[in-house]
Amino acid sequence: MKRIIFSLSAAPGMPEELARIYGAELGQIEHRQFPDGETYLRLISPVQAADVVLVCTLDRPDPKIMPLLIAAEAARNQGARSVSLVAPYLAYMRQDKAFRSGEAVSSTSFARLLSAYFDLLLTVDPHLHRIAALEDVYTVPSRVVSAAPTIANWVRTNAPNALLIGPDEESEQWVQDVAQRAQAPSAVLEKRRWGDFDVSISGGSLPDMTGKQPVIIDDIASSARTLVETVELLKNAGAAAPICVVVHPIFAGDSYDELLAAGAKQVVSTNAVHHPSNAIDMSESIAAALEEFGLESDELNDAEQFPRPVST
Repeated sequence: MKRIIFSLSAAPGMPEELARIYGAELGQIEHRQFPDGETYLRLISPVQAADVVLVCTLDRPDPKIMPLLIAAEAARNQGARSVSLVAPYLAYMRQDKAFRSGEAVSSTSFARLLSAYFDLLLTVDPHLHRIAALEDVYTVPSRVVSAAPTIANWVRTNAPNALLIGPDEESEQWVQDVAQRAQAPSAVLEKRRWGDFDVSISGGSLPDMTGKQPVIIDDIASSARTLVETVELLKNAGAAAPICVVVHPIFAGDSYDELLAAGAKQVVSTNAVHHPSNAIDMSESIAAALEEFGLESDELNDAEQFPRPVST
């Protein structure tokens, strides 16, 4: 069965690596904006009877979503056997509850939108909080690729004598997973969030860090306030300058520079989101998960029960 990958937004080199490992053709796509801001999109590579994979990491998602949906619909209209989405970063997962009267629960709205256009969804470590699993909001088969094994490999190679630090209680299970794989000790701090750019970190009873290289691990850095506070706490505790490892390096505004200025020894991230700090390649893990997902599996047949957009 023909496999073809189209890249709409991804870290440099990731689409090529995915195509190579997954045994797919790297498709050609023409994409531009008209003067009025509307999207023009053309699939140059033919997709008739092919399993199509659209790669689009959805950081800063609003300008990306319309081209993505148009590409998915175009592939389906041109005879693709299936249309799947690889979104290394999946947006709109945070607002999973209405905290005040009238608030939109955007995680549900976004899930309903993507579920209508795709047969399969694959992402890397989505920010699940009150949502237990993607299946709770997405109505198409989905897979989560864990960055823990790849991060653990990086830590073993690049951070001798590492002490892994989780900045909050939510990170505990995840940090312990990385620590076990890296065969390194770990500790978890306490966080209180007062607003989008206001958090406080408490060290509690930090372990002895003599001779240890602190490695702070977080799933997402948006404002980076959590990381900045953690770096400053460790610095005040007399620890060595920490390394910060981030799965999704959003780094809004000047937050990346602020983190370095706070005293981080090094900031590294996975290429789930394109950023200068990218040092950990997720391509192999994503391709392996895509292969395991199996576009010819029973899950694809199950997905056919869900409604798809119909063009006239």
